[in-house]
Amino acid sequence: MFKFSSCNSLPCRIGLSVCLSVFFMGCTNGASKQQQPAGRQGRGQGQQSVPVSVAKAERRDLPIVLTGLGSIEAFNTVTIKSRIDGQLVQVAFKEGQEVKKGDLLAVIDPRPYEVQLSQAQANLFKDQSALKDAQLNLQRFQDLYKEGVISRQQLDTQGSQTGQLEGAVRADQAQIDNVKLQLVYTRITAPVSGRVGLRLVDIGNIVHAADPNGLLVLTQLQPIAALFTLPEDNLPNVARYMRDRPLQVEAYSRDDQTKLATGTLTTIDNQIDATTGTGKLKAVFDNRDHSLWPNQFVNVHLLLEVRKNNTVVPIAAIQRGPQGTYVFTVKPDNTADMRPVSVAFTVGNFAAIDRGINIGEDVVTDGQDKLQAGTHIDLPAATPRQRPNRPAESAK
Repeated sequence: MFKFSSCNSLPCRIGLSVCLSVFFMGCTNGASKQQQPAGRQGRGQGQQSVPVSVAKAERRDLPIVLTGLGSIEAFNTVTIKSRIDGQLVQVAFKEGQEVKKGDLLAVIDPRPYEVQLSQAQANLFKDQSALKDAQLNLQRFQDLYKEGVISRQQLDTQGSQTGQLEGAVRADQAQIDNVKLQLVYTRITAPVSGRVGLRLVDIGNIVHAADPNGLLVLTQLQPIAALFTLPEDNLPNVARYMRDRPLQVEAYSRDDQTKLATGTLTTIDNQIDATTGTGKLKAVFDNRDHSLWPNQFVNVHLLLEVRKNNTVVPIAAIQRGPQGTYVFTVKPDNTADMRPVSVAFTVGNFAAIDRGINIGEDVVTDGQDKLQAGTHIDLPAATPRQRPNRPAESAK
């Protein structure tokens, strides 16, 4: 504590001012010297760690799959129509019923055709009697002609009459067969096994062979077919694989998330659509559980082969830039390393790496936008290093 005595003279006042100035300058320099080590210490701290998610590169078998858009078609679609005219007297099916080939579907009133059959049979009986008489007379005329009693002209006339009656008998028989066929047509049966659609006509209506709509529509759902398209560049590979073995085809829902059915590729169309540069392919499915319906939109996955022992990383780890394709790997000291890689192919959420990554190395799958080579990586306990999910057994 400084104590100053009163001084009123000018030299004394000047000396007091100089002493105070020197005192305050010393205090300021001491404070600066105390703050300087703290500032140097702050500049010496390392870079801030970047939180990321990682996954391990693993050895997996991956399917080679081609994906195309398609639609389901019934293996057979039949519009059931009447082949004769008449009144519908019986409907033997229910809407949505599963029927087998040969099952009764409807009955048209057979009575008019039964009457026609009786009439045709009566005509046949009459003409057969006349033919029998003509044949007996022809035999007599032949004997008389040999004895010289009648002329050749009379014999020929009788032979001609006999031939006419034979033709009439054959016509009567054909008429009978035709009426019997009409009677068969009065019972309408299923031409193929399938599912009955909505009924298009009710009992009591008069149906005609010329009606455009028919009685019902029958669709064969087991098996069922799918038509889909692939780019023309893929068709040679598909044809090559088809020569070796049947190719598996899977139908997926509209959102390409739910597998609906598994079938087999049957054929490739014989021409390419010039407007789209695609070719049509046809696959057949058993459809035992009725998961596929005609005109349904599907995503079709065609499995060509399964490649063994691939080095696989999640596709989220793949980065692309001016330097090419690369991934960020994690060094043992938890720093990032930018690693150029060569991607052979991708399947779903996985990428097969030809070179650049070894089995067991950690690759960054999230947070790459904040990384550079040498950046310190933080792996919080809440987000441990992730392992990629195994691809499904079927191709996706």
